Amino acid sequence: MENKRENPNRNFIIGRKPVWEALNSNAELSYIYICKEQLNGILLQIKISADKAGIPVKIIPLIKINNLFPKLNHQGVVAAKAFQKFYELNEVIDNSKKSKYPLLLILDSIQDPHNVGAIIRTAEASGVDGILTTIHNSAPINETVEKTSAGALSYSKICRINNVAQTIDILKQEGFWIIGSSLQNSKKYTEIDYKIPVAVIMGNEEKGIRKLAASKCDFLINIPMKGNIQSLNVSVATGVLLYEILRQRSL
Repeated sequence: MENKRENPNRNFIIGRKPVWEALNSNAELSYIYICKEQLNGILLQIKISADKAGIPVKIIPLIKINNLFPKLNHQGVVAAKAFQKFYELNEVIDNSKKSKYPLLLILDSIQDPHNVGAIIRTAEASGVDGILTTIHNSAPINETVEKTSAGALSYSKICRINNVAQTIDILKQEGFWIIGSSLQNSKKYTEIDYKIPVAVIMGNEEKGIRKLAASKCDFLINIPMKGNIQSLNVSVATGVLLYEILRQRSL
């Protein structure tokens, strides 16, 4: 029987909504496990859709799916992706320019996969054209990210980059304005006009964006704190900023 150890390059999509969204987005799936005891409702719809798409479905007992994916809230269904598709930087930039106001999101060394998944979910919902994430010191794009994104990963264009500072230089040459989230030497996030091509940088959970990247930003912005806590969780802060951008662009 197949398991995670057979192919280290294979990602698993865990849970009903993520698997359903992967099917709807025509993600390349190798096969799908469905729990025999739960084959009804949405799981039956997943099986029917997978059959139509020619994706093998393996109906297995609950005890076996629990053994394959211990301690995971699989909800009776798990899909295997042959690989996670990543885009080249030029592909993400070219795709973004189809939008009236291109919007990219740069994740600089965000290490918690739950944060990355939550950010991807919000980014997809708010119309981000592409997400750039650093290769080093960042959470891998794995099944935890997939599950936390609630299926949004299947619709997102993800690009892995080696160097944030060099990427900023390239984006500036392509007409992007670079906006970094920082508590120091920054403006209130609502004071910026976002009706321009924008790349927003969100930094590490503890250290924020790195100094060199911050020095290359056109604007540094902050979210005012009214309570005793001086910062928000990075995924929450990302949502606040992205929806301010969406609000302005919708006026």
